[in-house]
Amino acid sequence: MNMLTQENFNINEVTMSSPEIVDFINIHRKEVATAEKPYKELRHDDFMRKVPSVLGEGHAPKFIGTQNYGNNNTRHIYNFPKREACLMAMSYSYELQAQVFDRMTAMEEALKAQKPVELSRMDLIQLALAAEQENIALKQHVAVLEPKAKGLDRIADCTNVLGIRESAKVLKIGQNQLVQYLLDHKVVYRDQYGKIQAYQKSIDQKLIHVVTSAPRLTESGEKVFTQVKLTQKLITRIAKWLEQGVAA
Repeated sequence: MNMLTQENFNINEVTMSSPEIVDFINIHRKEVATAEKPYKELRHDDFMRKVPSVLGEGHAPKFIGTQNYGNNNTRHIYNFPKREACLMAMSYSYELQAQVFDRMTAMEEALKAQKPVELSRMDLIQLALAAEQENIALKQHVAVLEPKAKGLDRIADCTNVLGIRESAKVLKIGQNQLVQYLLDHKVVYRDQYGKIQAYQKSIDQKLIHVVTSAPRLTESGEKVFTQVKLTQKLITRIAKWLEQGVAA
């Protein structure tokens, strides 16, 4: 008998049926039988009659069930969680109780090994963010330029920050939806040219990181350009907001 296999179990809890426990007890009795104390088989119906007296008349019915056996026959059985299985085993001997406890603990470990790890939306967001950052880092081949003017040494370090498009991908929402969130929550605003700019408070609170490019030569001379980046702190805050069902 393989006591580690469990049919019709609750995914959150292991159980042992009354026929399994009876078989377990009889195997133990055979192992410890002597000439002075020969083996005596425990019948399932005798075990069933004992359950209410051990667990209580009001508590025992919570674990009642049925089992098909033989030629389309049906009988009542019990399906016990760990506590009740150990109590029933203890009513026969402390040694049996210890063995049932150890066996059910092994069943629990086997069940845990079979269950996939469930990740919350926040876990998935963090994993996606890390993967997106790594992907961006691999694709970036940025030449290090010596600043040509005072104050142009703010070429940003993009570690743990993402652009609006990349952030929207990580959050699994539309880019326009993300922009609207940032505008509605006064994180950014649009200037007179329609370009997205960061409020100073958003920068101070480390929600937004403004990236300044190296000088670029244009028809009107050298210019620097800025780009709004979202920090991991802000992305995590938006993810929590989404998880609450505010925007799906």
